[in-house]
Amino acid sequence: MPGNTDFPSTLARARKPPARPATVWHGRTSPLRAWSLASLAHVCLALISLPLFASVELRQADGSVLTLPGPAKSLITLAPHLTELVFAAGAGDRIVATVEFSDFPAPAAGIPRVGDAFRLDLERILTLKPDLVIAWQSGNPRTAVAFLESLGIPTWTVEIRHPEDIATVLEAIGLASGSTRSARESAEKTRKRVRELTALYTGLPAVTYFYQVAENPLYTINGDHLISRSLALCGARNIFNDAAGLAPMVSRESVMAANPQALLAPAGPPQSDPLLAWRDWPAMQAVKSGALYLLPADEISRATPRLFDAVAKGCELLHRIRTRSPHE
Repeated sequence: MPGNTDFPSTLARARKPPARPATVWHGRTSPLRAWSLASLAHVCLALISLPLFASVELRQADGSVLTLPGPAKSLITLAPHLTELVFAAGAGDRIVATVEFSDFPAPAAGIPRVGDAFRLDLERILTLKPDLVIAWQSGNPRTAVAFLESLGIPTWTVEIRHPEDIATVLEAIGLASGSTRSARESAEKTRKRVRELTALYTGLPAVTYFYQVAENPLYTINGDHLISRSLALCGARNIFNDAAGLAPMVSRESVMAANPQALLAPAGPPQSDPLLAWRDWPAMQAVKSGALYLLPADEISRATPRLFDAVAKGCELLHRIRTRSPHE
């Protein structure tokens, strides 16, 4: 290595400098610099040996933790709302397969299918070898999920029971897929909507309602259901809050006895009015006042950020009851 160029140029020209150690500092060996160079080399080697991503821990619906070696590059979603959540988290391009009725956003319609939420093509799922399968705890067959787990397919089981859970799951999907920034932004928007709905209706009188899931036989939801908990943000109270089971079957007589202020039901564009039969009972206060309200089925029935579009609409409709004149 050449001599130290910090020497005066005249002295350098006068005589050839004696041999020196490789690392010098103003004519003297620099132990600190020598140590720094050696340490830097060790650090570089250590960094090269580290994995590109740290492991990812995902909290399952049953409280256990699923650990992935890193963000998943290929995903399979086993319910339409899970597909929508992955897109909302900014990782839609990582879905290699999903189930029937996964139709939002528009690109979801073109994703290959592996059955529907209740009948899964397990052979097709195994063939695709996904890095992660996202399952729906209360919807997908437990035996099918257990089978995937037994074969070593990383399977993350999700359940959303509270409005705030949507934001939490979005952030977890961001970790699982490496799209943390997009997921965080979507989660914050969701939390903002929850806060806004709560603030808008805080302190107002409760409005009672019956939510009809299916007409014949007559099914509803109880107070633990996500829809009930979401409508509760604006002071709406389900007449079957205390019923056993998330979606119990009830009698028409029990609804009439409770005499709710409003009747609600999900409905799609081509569907006839599912609440039409209730109009034959004009003595009910909901029928008498015309408070039979339809909510967009996909939005109100899916645990995604769009749920709050339907909830906001439902809250506005129910609020009309509060502001209506007693003589109307």
